[in-house]
Amino acid sequence: MIKPAIDFDVKNLSLAPEGLLRIEWAAREMPVIGLIRQHFQKEKPLAGVRVSGCLHITTETANLALALAAGGAQLALCASNPLSTQDDVAAALVSEHNIPVFAIRGADTETYYRHIRAALAQRPQITLDDGADLVSTLHKERRELLPDVLAGTEETTTGVIRLQAMARAGALAYPIIAVNEADTKHLFDNRYGTGQSTIDGITRATNVLWAGKAVVVAGYGWCGRGVAMRAHGLGAQVVVTEVQPVRALEAAMDGFRVMPMAEAASIGDIFITVTGDVNVISKEHLEAMKDGAILANSGHFNVELNIAALEEMAAGKRQLRSHVTEYRLRDGRRLFLLAEGRLINLAAAEGHPASVMDMSFANQALCVEYIARRSERLPAAVHPVPTEIDQKVARLKLRSMNINIDELTAEQRKYLESWEAGTE
Repeated sequence: MIKPAIDFDVKNLSLAPEGLLRIEWAAREMPVIGLIRQHFQKEKPLAGVRVSGCLHITTETANLALALAAGGAQLALCASNPLSTQDDVAAALVSEHNIPVFAIRGADTETYYRHIRAALAQRPQITLDDGADLVSTLHKERRELLPDVLAGTEETTTGVIRLQAMARAGALAYPIIAVNEADTKHLFDNRYGTGQSTIDGITRATNVLWAGKAVVVAGYGWCGRGVAMRAHGLGAQVVVTEVQPVRALEAAMDGFRVMPMAEAASIGDIFITVTGDVNVISKEHLEAMKDGAILANSGHFNVELNIAALEEMAAGKRQLRSHVTEYRLRDGRRLFLLAEGRLINLAAAEGHPASVMDMSFANQALCVEYIARRSERLPAAVHPVPTEIDQKVARLKLRSMNINIDELTAEQRKYLESWEAGTE
């Protein structure tokens, strides 16, 4: 095999043929990205634009990358999580599509950040991020590159939270479009994608039967709603823990038991964190858990479970299955940590189904085009996805599903725009 004439760091280029087939399979379920790719191929709206992306290197991301490349973008990609890379996909992007990729499944922390720095080495004009590690590293270590950056996009809830904190502190030096906040992203990707893929990851890791299990879901945002919905659908008895009263009320009215984690800890069989916060399950909760409890995280970073406390409490540990670590506590209880506390849906499974990522990545692609075509730079802040992009993605997805909807008549449009009509 001839080594590509680009800089890259992937596990093994010989994996490329399998990766190509899997990218093709995912494309079948991504018709919207397919249409955007055709449009980009014709219009070349990204010609010569340097785009650096820190994303999960999966089959779905590959189809986004191919669309951006078709539009003329000069791409460099790195992984946004050490356990989410699909090595065959990374190899295919390098070997068959000549796209620089820096991603290896299981990378240690040093390698992970070396890969981020490699993606930044091309002096990006647009950044794509999933978790804000690329943006954070750029601001901390390569500030001389900031004047070149037109704007960026952010894919996930955790990243948006970090970026909003940067904006509040006056630290954010360029504008970011919060793709996660688009209706065609969080209403579908977060709810249906995270719901299905989280259950899939835990099932693959453990082969557990969900029916009859007490499942504790920490967080009732869009991701938590999806996980709770899917667990309930499989027959689990779902308990929700929350800190926000409106979400807690919604969970209760959706039919779930709601209580503090301190109470839920002693009754749960499976615990799933989806909050975007730190130490949601901590030492006092671990001390209350029953023998055999399973711990999984579907938030972006592996900080939602206090793994340091678990290590400190353990008298011993062993690897029972590929993604199952048994921690034997001093009192004889056993707690099972899945996938090192990292994203269970990507570490133990394949992440979100391609069909739902079609909408998320369509938003990414169209936002990149929006940034590239703007004559004026946006203010340095976190911005919503333009409504017209969100609506366009929805329309394209409906068309791909052969679903037609009504349109407002001129009379109806006039009525909605008027304040004068009232009770007759």
